[in-house]
Amino acid sequence: MEIVYEDNHIIIVNKRAGEIVQGDKTGDTPLSDMIKLYIKEKYNKPGNVFCGVVHRIDRPVSGLVIFARTSKALERLNKMLREGEIHKTYWALVEGKPEEPEKTIENYLVSNGKINKTFVADKNNPEAKKSILQYKTIANGDRYTLLEVNLLTGRKHQIRVQLSENGNPIKGDLKYGARRSNPDGGISLQAHKIEFTHPVSKQLVSIEIQPLPDMQILLS
Repeated sequence: MEIVYEDNHIIIVNKRAGEIVQGDKTGDTPLSDMIKLYIKEKYNKPGNVFCGVVHRIDRPVSGLVIFARTSKALERLNKMLREGEIHKTYWALVEGKPEEPEKTIENYLVSNGKINKTFVADKNNPEAKKSILQYKTIANGDRYTLLEVNLLTGRKHQIRVQLSENGNPIKGDLKYGARRSNPDGGISLQAHKIEFTHPVSKQLVSIEIQPLPDMQILLS
């Protein structure tokens, strides 16, 4: 578990592909439980340890995830998330080269929980939710393009399905049209940067991590 920021109220983790944020039906140990154990051991905490999940990213996705160490921080961070005050920037390595180097993509999406997949739908579908993201090109290669992605809405699998619909599936993302898997079973989508005002100290928190190895190849 790679902790990139820690204080009395917040812990930010650089999640690896394959790790889960919260417990699910697989029974695998989630990051939230790992953090509780870490806090308990590091600070010799007796009894139960609090760890609140502020947001999640998909299992095959890597990058920055915020956890709250106190209920006060969790309540305030949840409110900030709802009001768009936590700014998350993603990097995505996609197949091919988008026709436009910068673009705002707008679709209506429907999620099917039974198969854990999201689809583009007609806007008249009563279950469809308007979904918007913006991307810009960071680097081009012969077969792949590195994009910076900002979400204007937060839908399940939104980046994955919208970039695929745009003709550029994320490298390794077989579920949404990639040609082959990545060796680690993850996909080349990273929650690369996160920025927000600390809910208690009111100081700016800005964390940016190293790109994934296959992204670094394109940048070199």
